[in-house]
Amino acid sequence: MEAKLQELKNRLMEVDDLNNAVALLSWDQTTYMPPGGATARGRQMATLQRIGHEKFTDAAIGKLLDDLRPYEESLPYDSDDASLIRVTRRAYEKLIRLPSDFVAEMSNHAALSYQVWTEARPANDFNKVLSHLERTLDMSRKMADYFPGYSHIADPLIDFSDDGMKAESVREVFGQLRQQLVPLVRAITAQEPADSSCLSLHYPENQQLDFGLEVIKQYGYDFNRGRQDKTHHPFMTKFSLGDVRITTRVNEHDLGDALFSTLHEAGHGMYEQGINMAYEGTPLAGGTSAGVHESQSRLWENIVGRSRGFWEYYYPRLQSIFPEQLGKVSLDKFYRAINKVQRSLIRVDADEVTYNLHVMIRFDLELELLEGKLEIRDLPEAWDERYETDLGIHAPDNRDGVLQDVHWYGGLIGGAFQGYTLGNILSGLYYAQALKAHPEIPSEIGQGKFDTLHTWMRDNIYTHGSKFTADELTEKVTGGPLRIEPYIDYLKTKYGELYSL
Repeated sequence: MEAKLQELKNRLMEVDDLNNAVALLSWDQTTYMPPGGATARGRQMATLQRIGHEKFTDAAIGKLLDDLRPYEESLPYDSDDASLIRVTRRAYEKLIRLPSDFVAEMSNHAALSYQVWTEARPANDFNKVLSHLERTLDMSRKMADYFPGYSHIADPLIDFSDDGMKAESVREVFGQLRQQLVPLVRAITAQEPADSSCLSLHYPENQQLDFGLEVIKQYGYDFNRGRQDKTHHPFMTKFSLGDVRITTRVNEHDLGDALFSTLHEAGHGMYEQGINMAYEGTPLAGGTSAGVHESQSRLWENIVGRSRGFWEYYYPRLQSIFPEQLGKVSLDKFYRAINKVQRSLIRVDADEVTYNLHVMIRFDLELELLEGKLEIRDLPEAWDERYETDLGIHAPDNRDGVLQDVHWYGGLIGGAFQGYTLGNILSGLYYAQALKAHPEIPSEIGQGKFDTLHTWMRDNIYTHGSKFTADELTEKVTGGPLRIEPYIDYLKTKYGELYSL
């Protein structure tokens, strides 16, 4: 059994090397690659994706998994070896359904579509990407059909990001959350909005970036195993557990854009950097779901990075960097500005209270597209109608409307967005659990100390990688299932104080 397990690990390491080469090519495309390289880059990534898929779905791996089943069953469920075999089998049984040529075709199309989107959005030209998006929808439906027996066509696509979740279960959670959020949004937006003009002054790029890097270094993001670069749409990527990179974007007239993107992606990065190094090169060496991953990015961006205690410590430092812009702005005014609640157009810039409504709009539109109830050509109009209905606003153009998010233009339609809201819910759940273990965490944040929180997250969440499903991890960490109450309590307490509700 030891020899068979080692052979499995050797084969998995080879597949991981190929997948990380794809990730490196993708990172280069979204950071430094000249536009002229898009066609060849799509082909290169497709070739590697096809080879990696063929190697992972090779019958030899299936035979090894079968041979190792008695060994797996003889071990405790949570042992490293049993978990590796179990998680690999789950991935194998999914991916063996997908033809390698389809995987390569999908990869090539995503790379080309992404490049078109980088040109279409600044040009406010939805028609430029329309045919690409129609093909994306066709391929998304085709991918779902490789998994017959689903209750909803989105279920297989959601399952790839958030294992075990289905369209109906997401709708149920979203419905519960919406009942709580809509009255809160109405109560807050009925008041005079906070003055956030101090965030829209001129803030030079280099100083913004330096401050963000200073903060995430204190968070615990390891620059010996990571770096930050600029891109169109911020993301985190990993080439190994020793090379976990983040990106951001800068607007010199929006102080929050680069800063909160940096804090957000650092949360993702610290998760990956905290995974047990023994899992390197295996399917265990990654975050367990989109929702759990987002719980960390949203926790470090919002629960920590937009907290009063955080800014009691960092605001004097920020004022010293930008004395002309912030020297006469009080902490109270600045704190209200970065937590301003308003009906807005851009998801990534949305406040904590309205953010999930943006996600719900996208999720519902995905379902309508996949069901055939909505055509791609009608998507901009449907987008605008939902924003009018749900948030009472209308985008002036498609650039700040249907073109704003990269997900549909560089990936699939379906399974892309629900993880953001699941992550918000889990961030409140996990943070509440951390406070039970360490009530001193808020006061430490007020002193610029994050070791206790970071260590708790690492020991309880990060180190396990993909060893447990999201449901198993949540049960293990909190003693119960996913539930919205801690997150809602957090929002109502924080914004109740801010807006005297």
